[in-house]
Amino acid sequence: MTAIEDRCRLVLIVPEGDDAAARRRMLEDALRGGDVASVIVPQYGLDDGEFQKHAEALVPVIQAAGAAALIAGDTRVAGRAKADGIHVTGGLEALADAMEKHSPRLIVGGGNAKDRHQALEIGEIGPDYILFGKIGGDIKPEAHPKNLALGEWWASMVEVPCIVMGGTDPASALAVAETGAEFVALCQAVFAEPANAAQVVASVNALLDEKAPRFED
Repeated sequence: MTAIEDRCRLVLIVPEGDDAAARRRMLEDALRGGDVASVIVPQYGLDDGEFQKHAEALVPVIQAAGAAALIAGDTRVAGRAKADGIHVTGGLEALADAMEKHSPRLIVGGGNAKDRHQALEIGEIGPDYILFGKIGGDIKPEAHPKNLALGEWWASMVEVPCIVMGGTDPASALAVAETGAEFVALCQAVFAEPANAAQVVASVNALLDEKAPRFED
């Protein structure tokens, strides 16, 4: 493992927006701030045609920074945009279907687990990762206690990596790291003020470098 890979790493979730060029600039700026493992690009309210344009604008930027580009939405968009993977926002059936059709050629992960039982059902499918929390769920400064608890329980007993949704405060990344989760997802914490996005990414990485627990080899 490298020095970064042996501790919790950052996952970015692109916020809503209808200007593909502006989102591209915003993301380029954020990714200049330092290590990002992957970026999830949700469809939000865009129709498939517009989402395709946005995906084609954002995926190359993500990949150029060395991060994995994960599309949350129409799987055909992910294929056409040459994304690295698919984030499934539906339930078990949708995740199983995506695994069957696209794994291992693409990274396939998802979430929507509200409790341990649902999480274990997802784990049985064998996705590349599970997300605790939901896209758009970062509405408070801290990470949701339930997601932290699920992440800590999961990381202690299941090999499938987990991402835990952080809060609107960048420092919430450390609380996630302390659960043993492999990844912390941030959205508003990084993008609420786009001009500061690179600085926030740098500060989160510095915080994790200094204080996050290290994984065993």
